[in-house]
Amino acid sequence: METNTLSLTFEPFLAWPLIAVAALLAAALCATIIVMGLRGAWLRTLAAACLVLALANPVILNEERAALPTTVAMVLDTSQSQRLGERLDQTDAAASELERAFERFGQFDLRIVETGAAATGTATETRLFDALRSALRDVPPAQVGGAVMITDGQIHDLPETLAELGFDAPVHGLITGRDDEFDRKIELVEAPRFAIVGTPVEMSYRVTDQGAMPAAGQVVNVELFLNGELHATAQAVPGQVYPIDIELDRGGANIVELRVAELDGELTGNNNRAIMRMEGIRENLRVLLVSGEPHSGERTWRNLLKSDASVDLVHFTILRPPEKQDGTPINELSLIAFPTRELFVERIDDFDLIIFDRYQNRNVLPTLYYDFIAQYVRGGGALLVASGPEYAGPNSVARTPLVSALPAAPTGGVVQAGFYPRLTDDGARHPVTRDLEGAGSEPPQWGRWFRNVGVTDIEGTTVMQAGGDAPLLVLNTYEEGRVGLMLSDHGWLWARGFEGGGPHVGLYRRLAHWLMKEPELEEEALTATSEGDRLSIRRQTMAETAGPVTVTTPSGDVLTLDLVERAPGLFEAELQTDEIGLFNLEDGDLTALAHVGRTDAPEFRDMISTVEPLAEAVRESGGTVRRLGNDIDVPSILPVRSTADASGRDFMGFRTSAETELRGVGRQALFGGFLGLGLMILVIASMWYREGR
Repeated sequence: METNTLSLTFEPFLAWPLIAVAALLAAALCATIIVMGLRGAWLRTLAAACLVLALANPVILNEERAALPTTVAMVLDTSQSQRLGERLDQTDAAASELERAFERFGQFDLRIVETGAAATGTATETRLFDALRSALRDVPPAQVGGAVMITDGQIHDLPETLAELGFDAPVHGLITGRDDEFDRKIELVEAPRFAIVGTPVEMSYRVTDQGAMPAAGQVVNVELFLNGELHATAQAVPGQVYPIDIELDRGGANIVELRVAELDGELTGNNNRAIMRMEGIRENLRVLLVSGEPHSGERTWRNLLKSDASVDLVHFTILRPPEKQDGTPINELSLIAFPTRELFVERIDDFDLIIFDRYQNRNVLPTLYYDFIAQYVRGGGALLVASGPEYAGPNSVARTPLVSALPAAPTGGVVQAGFYPRLTDDGARHPVTRDLEGAGSEPPQWGRWFRNVGVTDIEGTTVMQAGGDAPLLVLNTYEEGRVGLMLSDHGWLWARGFEGGGPHVGLYRRLAHWLMKEPELEEEALTATSEGDRLSIRRQTMAETAGPVTVTTPSGDVLTLDLVERAPGLFEAELQTDEIGLFNLEDGDLTALAHVGRTDAPEFRDMISTVEPLAEAVRESGGTVRRLGNDIDVPSILPVRSTADASGRDFMGFRTSAETELRGVGRQALFGGFLGLGLMILVIASMWYREGR
């Protein structure tokens, strides 16, 4: 709407002090002639006044002004709690009705902003007032007419005072949800972020009932899951804090989950699960290295294991076998006796890995002890035989009861010829040998070896081969344990840099950790990690292809994702999501868990829709907060002045701005142009006419 405003201003031809002096002189002269009673005194006075006024140059201004619109913000809560029940439908219906209502008032400029849907960073909470500030940041405070929020009332950035918003206008709220909602949740009160694998740690939890519970105060069953598997059960009374113990069984990231059963009719089951990531820290891995006949590469394994800070190494070298008795008194020997019973009977289970480095059976170990070692592997232990020519001889460990655990039997032959160690097709996919530096070319970009032991009756997986496709490195699982068989003692050539050396550190370290069941080196594995709102899925397999992965989101939606091959045996996929919570992944018998967003996200602490917190916050603005009915009864919109009430029983008021915008200015000088000339001629002519009579 446009309006015209007339005003009078002056644009003097001379400085105001000069005009004031002229006016004083004219006034004195006119007063004198009036006192003297001269004829035409009043006309002369009028002429003098017109002359002084002409010097002041009065101008009439005609301003064309247009009223500026009043800006109103409508903030829509799209957080995860708003997805419960019919809340989003209520929000959409109320927003559409408000848009139509504002369209009837041309003075209102409606700005709509949605917030709360992202899971990135700290956006795991509902921050409607931050969104309101952003929406009105470029609007002068005098042009803000108010705001309306459509939300379930669970807002995590309520200001202490609305003066923080920077404008003085009513803020209204429309609350979705029902007033008879009830919900049960479980939360972790205390839980360590780190724990030592195999050592029990104590956590505490609490079950809380909210809203109009149909059966409050009943004892509930609580289940503790570790990495998706049931670990323990307990009982709890809502409102009380209870301790519970957990023992991590693997290193790295672990998902700890507490669950309570979902009630019939409760608001949501999302917060019936409390999730946290707990980092498992392994105590130093204990490795027993037994070296047999001295050879050029004897210290290769020792140096590698000693350089690993996570490994406690016990190393014995058999320098004096029983047949080398020469009568020297024991007290004159600097060698110690090999503590066979202590190591292989009493404390064998203390070791995570046993390595025989070119060891041969020369009656140092009683025959029965080899059976103890086989039982150790069968029960979950790890054994590596790094062999040389002795494996093919009559004193080979393959000719002891340990043969039941070994993945290949010697033929008795040893090949003495140069060859490049190469990956087999299985080796290109196996986590131990996949992506070994230098393996991608032909011949491989590493040095040759010159000896390998012939074997037959191979069990397990051959991941590396010597010349003529002969097995070089064989890996196998033996019931609960794992066994590795290296059929050459020339790995030290890589360590010495012969012909450029080779990736012996990476190979040996991966081999040792695979034997000790490092989760990242499992042949068949499904894992997932999250960063921000992106879920990264990784599938390791010895197969040439991988099928799709089924993903169950926190809201219960089931998605199917196709995996893309990134490397032999390695398939990946990514999922962008705006949901916060625990994602379940399945691929056949393999399952994985991943949590997106903060595990203690405020969005899930309270999910019952409520009126009181927002009503208390906006009371000082004169706004109103009311619950939407099932039929979406939205109050009417009413423009009000700054002094009028901004709310009533059936309306929401919004201030109208008095601010205007100048569109144009018209000016007319009273003594300018023909008008001013005519006025002066008229006055002077009148004066002359009077004097002539």
